[in-house]
Amino acid sequence: MGRRHRRPSGPIGGWRERGTRRVAVIAVVVAVLAGLFGAAALASPTARAQLGIGPPAASAYPPVPIPELSPLAPTAPVPTQAGLSKALSGPASAPELGNLSGVVLDSTAARGSAPLWQRGPDEAMVPGSVTKLLTAAAALLSLNPTDRLATKVVPGPTPDSVVLVGGGDPSLTALPVGKNSVYPEPARIDELAEQVKKAVGRPISTVYTDASLWTGPELARSWDPADVGTGDVAPMSALMLDGGRTDPTIQDGPRSDDPAAAAGQALADALGAEEVEPGRAVPNSPTLGSVASPPIASLIEYMLTASDNVTAEAMARQVAISRQGDPSFDGAAKETSAALSQAGYATSGLVLNDGSGLSPDNRISTSLLGSVLASASAVSQNPNDVQYLRPILTGLPVAGGGGTLADRFTDGRAIAGRGVVRAKTGTLSGASSLAGVVSDVDGRLLVFAFISNGTSPADARPKLDVIAAALSRCGCRG
Repeated sequence: MGRRHRRPSGPIGGWRERGTRRVAVIAVVVAVLAGLFGAAALASPTARAQLGIGPPAASAYPPVPIPELSPLAPTAPVPTQAGLSKALSGPASAPELGNLSGVVLDSTAARGSAPLWQRGPDEAMVPGSVTKLLTAAAALLSLNPTDRLATKVVPGPTPDSVVLVGGGDPSLTALPVGKNSVYPEPARIDELAEQVKKAVGRPISTVYTDASLWTGPELARSWDPADVGTGDVAPMSALMLDGGRTDPTIQDGPRSDDPAAAAGQALADALGAEEVEPGRAVPNSPTLGSVASPPIASLIEYMLTASDNVTAEAMARQVAISRQGDPSFDGAAKETSAALSQAGYATSGLVLNDGSGLSPDNRISTSLLGSVLASASAVSQNPNDVQYLRPILTGLPVAGGGGTLADRFTDGRAIAGRGVVRAKTGTLSGASSLAGVVSDVDGRLLVFAFISNGTSPADARPKLDVIAAALSRCGCRG
């Protein structure tokens, strides 16, 4: 294992992104999906009050159009730089934000166009979990979004043994059909065991576990080993159950210290085997059974909504494998950056030590985040960009609706952003970030990315919400 390095202490030590996961209010989700994919969002306080969302209609917000389920007009007016500067001058100047970097872009503008608003857009900042946006983009640019990750069983060294071979699927579960884990449509041990029983036709006494697909240390150099026990991450293994969780139904529950052994034990229990040992499969061995993960695109959507660190690291390793790089922390970081650069994104100043954003040593600019999100939301750019990067948008949590934004946008001026902001969050000690999309009152889809460094997340995160909410109330042409 690499050098252990605790996170630098901040005003509140030990901050990690641990959003509450709730079932989204149907009206909120419908509103946001409509706003992003062809319909005007429910931006009106009156409309929200009628649906029981947000403050009463009497709240003092600027008047907005009555929402209708109609396409976002391509001719909707674009906010001006002067208008946005005026609208954001107050919210972006809050002292609780510390050192703030940010950009606001028109989603239909060509890549490389000047932002509508910017502050230190090229400054390399500590990003937190918005790092996952880059991991998602690299994965979608490098992999087929419909591909699945296979876990297989092959013959072992003796007739009464088999080898369980990990393929990097974090979703594999020992839960039976009908019981859900945190992952969508997970691969199941029971199904794998049934295939093996039919293929072998004899009792199995030993299950060997092969997690050799990935290389290098199980924890990144700058991670805190205590994060395994608190549920933020597991030791990274190409063979694991439920992302290494000891309780597969709890998103942020404790993780196993040996995920591969836990997976092997689950198969052994299903086969009636007595022993579980680490081992290696013989190359080109016949397959006795195989199960597959959800599609890459589905894993990425889940990764972003839940801010799942293990899935992010698994996707980064797959990027490295697809690009014939080393599937380690260092190799995955290198290939993620290379995939973005090859796709034409400006990666100057980008520093990655992991794919999840747990590392306080990562550095990302808001200009890069904004460019990736603009490609994902574009309707007039390269169709391939839209096709492959769209799961980034559909995976973004909804403000006040679910994922890591379920309990955000709750106070004062931030309430206006509920249901109309979709964004990825990021939180580390002394670092807070928010990057996503929002439709303004004129029906223009805007892209934004903000990173705050140097202050407590407890102070900074509500202020980031206020900035995004201000965009949702903005016509901003004056």
